[in-house]
Amino acid sequence: MPDRVYLDWNATTPLHPEARQAMAAAWEVAGNPSSVHAEGRQARRLIEDARAAISAAVGARPQDVVFTSGGTEANALALTPGLRRGAGEPVRRLLVSAIEHTSVLSGGRFSPDAIGTIRVSGSGLIDTDHLRRLVAVGPPALVSVMLANNETGALQPVGEVADIVHQAGGLLHVDAIQALGKIPFDIKSMKADLVTLSAHKIGGPKGVGALVLAAEMLGLEPLLRGGGQELGRRAGTENVAGIAAFGAAVRAAMGASDGDTARLRGLRDRLEGGLKQTPGVIVFSEDVPRLPNTTLFTVPGLRAETAVIGFDLGGIAVSSGSACSSGKVQPSHVLEAMGYGKELAQGAVRLSLGWSTSEADIDLALQAWRKLADALLRGRRNTA
Repeated sequence: MPDRVYLDWNATTPLHPEARQAMAAAWEVAGNPSSVHAEGRQARRLIEDARAAISAAVGARPQDVVFTSGGTEANALALTPGLRRGAGEPVRRLLVSAIEHTSVLSGGRFSPDAIGTIRVSGSGLIDTDHLRRLVAVGPPALVSVMLANNETGALQPVGEVADIVHQAGGLLHVDAIQALGKIPFDIKSMKADLVTLSAHKIGGPKGVGALVLAAEMLGLEPLLRGGGQELGRRAGTENVAGIAAFGAAVRAAMGASDGDTARLRGLRDRLEGGLKQTPGVIVFSEDVPRLPNTTLFTVPGLRAETAVIGFDLGGIAVSSGSACSSGKVQPSHVLEAMGYGKELAQGAVRLSLGWSTSEADIDLALQAWRKLADALLRGRRNTA
C-alpha cells in the first residue's frame, strides 16, 4: 500500500524478492517430489536445496530438518511425549515458560496434568532457579523455552537453560521463530534438542515452517500419517514452492544479517529515544538483551486498541502484541507473567522493524505517536 509505513515485522514480513523469485520458478516445476522421473527429481532437488540452506543456517544436518505447514505445526510436532536422545530415558512431562507462544502453551500432545509452567522475571527472562526446582522432581521433562520473545524481544539464556535441563536428564525445545535472521544462533551452541522455525517471519511465504532435530533424537511421532514423506515424520506432499521460497529467504537473510543487525539496533534506539520524550513511557525488557528490531511500550492509561487504530489512521502499521490474537485485543499474557497489572498489560503496543525500515519511517512513526500522546495527555488534564 502506498504512503504507509510497515512496523509489524514480528507479525509477518513482506515476501523477500529472492523468495518471490524462487517461488515463481518453483511453480513452473510440474513434478511430485516423491516421483522418480525427471520432473519429480527436479521438484525434489528444490526441496533438498532449501533443506540444506536451512540446516546450514542453524548448524544442523539436512536430514534433521522436517518441513511443516508453519510454526504452529512445528511446535505441536516438537511437543511429543516419548522423545529421547540416543539411549536416554524418554520424556514424560512438559515444562514451558510462562511467556511462550500460545502454540507452545497449548502443550502439544502432552496431557494437561503433565504440563508445568516456569516463572519469568519482571524483565521477561526465565527464572532459572524455579526451573531447577521443577526439573529436579519427577520424571524426565521436555522443557520449551523460546529464544526470543515475540512481544518484548527479550533473549532467553538458552545455553544455561540447556545445562540445567540436561543435567536433570531432560530435553530442550527452543522456539527460534522470532530469532532466525535477526541474531546468530545454532542448535549446537544453544545445546538444544529441537528447534522450530517459520518462513514468514524471515521473508518467506506464510504456510511453511520447520522442525529441526539434534543428532540422535528419537521417538518423534508424526502428527500426520500417510505417504511417509519427510522420512516418515510428516506425511503429505510437500509444499514445493513454499519450501523453495523458505530456503531462498534464509539464504538472503544469512547473507545480510550482520550489517542489518547493527542498522536495526540503531533505528530501534532512535525510536525508543523519541518515544521516551513522552512522560511516563515504559519500554518493556529494555534492561536485558533483546532483538535489535523490537520495541514493546506503553504509557499508563493507554489503550492498545486505541493506539493501534491511531497509528493506522496515521499510516503506520503496528500491533498490540501477538498477531495470533488479531481482532481480540486482550491483556498480554507475556506482560502479566512478568508481573505487570492488567491495565499496563492491555495497553502495550509493539513496533517491530525490518530490512526496508528507514530513518524516515521511524520519524513518521514518532510523528504519529506525538499526536496520539498529545491527545492522551489532554484527556488526562481534562479529567484531573
